[in-house]
Amino acid sequence: MIQDMTRGNALKLILLFALPILIGNVFQQLYQLADIFMVGRLIGENALAAVGASAPIYLTFLIIAFSFTGGLTAVTAQRFGAGDYDGVRRSVTHSFRASLVLSILLTIVLIVSLKRLLHILNVPQAIYDDSYKFILILGLAMVLIVAFNLLSGFIRALGDSKTPLYFLIFSSVLNIVFNLILIKFFHLGVIGSAIGTVIAISISVICCVWYIKRNYPILHLKKEDWRYNGEFMREHLNIAIPMSIQFSILSLSIMVIQSVCNSFGEKIIVGFTIALRIEQLATQPLMAIGLAMATFVAQNYGAGKVSRIRDAVKKTCLTSFTISIIMSALIFFFGTHLIGSFLDHADPFIVKIGVSYLGISIMFYVFLGLIFIFKNTLQSMGKPMFPVLSGFVELGIRIYAAIYLASKIGYEGIYYAGPLAWVGGATVVLIGYYINIYRRKESDLKKEYREMYKKMKMA
Repeated sequence: MIQDMTRGNALKLILLFALPILIGNVFQQLYQLADIFMVGRLIGENALAAVGASAPIYLTFLIIAFSFTGGLTAVTAQRFGAGDYDGVRRSVTHSFRASLVLSILLTIVLIVSLKRLLHILNVPQAIYDDSYKFILILGLAMVLIVAFNLLSGFIRALGDSKTPLYFLIFSSVLNIVFNLILIKFFHLGVIGSAIGTVIAISISVICCVWYIKRNYPILHLKKEDWRYNGEFMREHLNIAIPMSIQFSILSLSIMVIQSVCNSFGEKIIVGFTIALRIEQLATQPLMAIGLAMATFVAQNYGAGKVSRIRDAVKKTCLTSFTISIIMSALIFFFGTHLIGSFLDHADPFIVKIGVSYLGISIMFYVFLGLIFIFKNTLQSMGKPMFPVLSGFVELGIRIYAAIYLASKIGYEGIYYAGPLAWVGGATVVLIGYYINIYRRKESDLKKEYREMYKKMKMA
């Protein structure tokens, strides 16, 4: 259902919008947990290590696709908030063009550089072949991955976060079913996991297109909507490219950490792989609030309601802090049991690795929550400089921790990479919010908005 987020109780709207995103992301994370659970239990530790060791490569391309399409659909949300429905449709066609180019480029880059990337990551020879095949199959389906994220983004831009939830659940369930069949009954191993993912995404994209055509008249495209406008495309890319650069930097830092981690052997890889999956699941509520803020801010900025954005930021920061404390407590009490459940015969050393990492990271979830809120707020208002700078700060801190600390104290140094990066990144975007929005006069921001709106109408 289409939702206008420029009216009504701001926090209530954000939380109601975030809830379906949270449920959908949890289902997606549960799929990933189920995937490594099946790989670990049905194939073995080496297969799980193959998936974990190469995961940063796939994650990098996935994050680029998600952030780029998120930037494109931020313009769609701005146009919807301004009541410019012709602009909404033109935003859709320009986003399609940009996304197609992106998916082709990502596919080519992956094919050309995959072997080199695996060597950079120090993937052990024993699991190299499985890692290569796993990522290559997923990479060849990049156009489908980009398409699914873009279509879901269009729907969220209209204030509907429930429908993308249904498609995400549908895709996750299909993923689990196909993976189980291909691994357990067809004995395809790690390759079966990748093929199952591709089949599930393909079916989901087809269903998503059919549903939009049937239920969203506002997105029914006309011939004139396909007319290309260079200025309008630049408006999209001015948000999408900085967002993708920012997250590319983050992904690069994760690859550096994984490379250092891989150098310590398969057991360290398995321990970190399991712990990171649990962490990703635990931090989904924080991410969901950030994604909800992206649509809320874009719509309200399009409507010129800046004070409403400021009020929402204050309330969501307090909510995010509360959630961080709760999730940290849950991980503290149940982390050991969760890690041990992923392997048929859990190695105490592997469990120790995972528990030690989570014991440090849970103390810093509050900073991660702030990053999600302030980054999405700044980006949705077309102010990408500080989010990009935040990405560089996170990159520097992660590389320092992963390389320097690991060389001094061993693999335990990697425990501090993510948490310290969150502190640095949160500090930068908090300063950016203060300079660009919080301290500025309401009249100045509205004047800036009016100038932006004139350009939108001229495009």
